[in-house]
Amino acid sequence: MRWIIVRIFKAKGWRIVGNLPAHLDKYVIAGAPHSSNWDFVFFVGATAAEGVRPAFMGKHTLFKGIMRNFMFDMGGVPIDRSRRANVVEQVVEEYNRRSDLALVIAPEGTRTSNGEWRSGFYNIAVAAGVPIVPAWVNPQEHVLGFGEPIEPSGDYGADLMKIARFLRDARPDYDRYKVLEAQAQALIDAAG
Repeated sequence: MRWIIVRIFKAKGWRIVGNLPAHLDKYVIAGAPHSSNWDFVFFVGATAAEGVRPAFMGKHTLFKGIMRNFMFDMGGVPIDRSRRANVVEQVVEEYNRRSDLALVIAPEGTRTSNGEWRSGFYNIAVAAGVPIVPAWVNPQEHVLGFGEPIEPSGDYGADLMKIARFLRDARPDYDRYKVLEAQAQALIDAAG
């Protein structure tokens, strides 16, 4: 399946701006916008082109029966919401268990987001002690970009602003990235 996805990525003429960090084995890839079901295909294609096997979180019930091998082969990390440990703790366990893990997260949460991000990606990165690699996609122009890794400082607003500025540099007029920048500024103002 991964081979088919990479073929689709290449056949559509996608290009990559920036690179994933070759010197790191573990990180969170925070990708935005999450505007299509095709986002997964774009990110699998781009990460494969970079020589990285991405991982993603999925509901644990999807990892049973005939779907089990497929979900694991595609890089799935099962998350059991009924367990006492929360999502962040379960993902940190996975980071601790593996020698490498590039976890792709869509911080907007849903495709209908206005551009505001949820903090789960950040909480995972902080708890696991791994950097965040910001990533953007422009499906209209078939371009996907990766930024430099950002080490979480513990100041969510300031770190979110770094990500927002990177995304705004990539696509200055994109409305969702303007919303993200405003969200980061509001967090900075509230903390200051």
